[in-house]
Amino acid sequence: MKKNLAILTAIFLVCSVFIISCSKDENSSGSSTLQLRLTDAPTALDSVFVDIQQVRVKMQDDSTDNGWIDLNTNAGIYNLLQLQNGVDTLLATGTLASGTVKEIRFILGSQNRVVASGVSYPLTIPSGSESGLKIKVSKKLNATLETLLIDFDAALSVRQEGNGYKLRPVLKVK
Repeated sequence: MKKNLAILTAIFLVCSVFIISCSKDENSSGSSTLQLRLTDAPTALDSVFVDIQQVRVKMQDDSTDNGWIDLNTNAGIYNLLQLQNGVDTLLATGTLASGTVKEIRFILGSQNRVVASGVSYPLTIPSGSESGLKIKVSKKLNATLETLLIDFDAALSVRQEGNGYKLRPVLKVK
């Protein structure tokens, strides 16, 4: 896990340098670079692993699949409990036309699990790999670098039910 954190940190630094060096060109074209960062609040579980495969944003307010933009996603299995107490990680970035972000969607893989009292359990996420986890937002992007922090509240999201653990996501945009 330390190796993954070091790799993610290196990717973040490289992306930051690239974004800063290209910011004049992006601003002149009326576009905005959007960064999505991920963090978590404390919980009593040992670990909560979420397999994030793709992050998408919707820039227009309609109910069709049109208007979805795939961001450059750092796909991987994230232990949400390592993202606490001010720690976050760069999850995705992309250059978008100026406008308003209406929705963010996380498409999840199948490697989701919870560790409780040292025992690993599968984490069931209804529609996680199909329609994904959805966050409604109304964030106007200016012609600058925009960063949204997604607080994935594992303590409120993970529920132990009769047949195992389920994720009922509580996500907050900061």
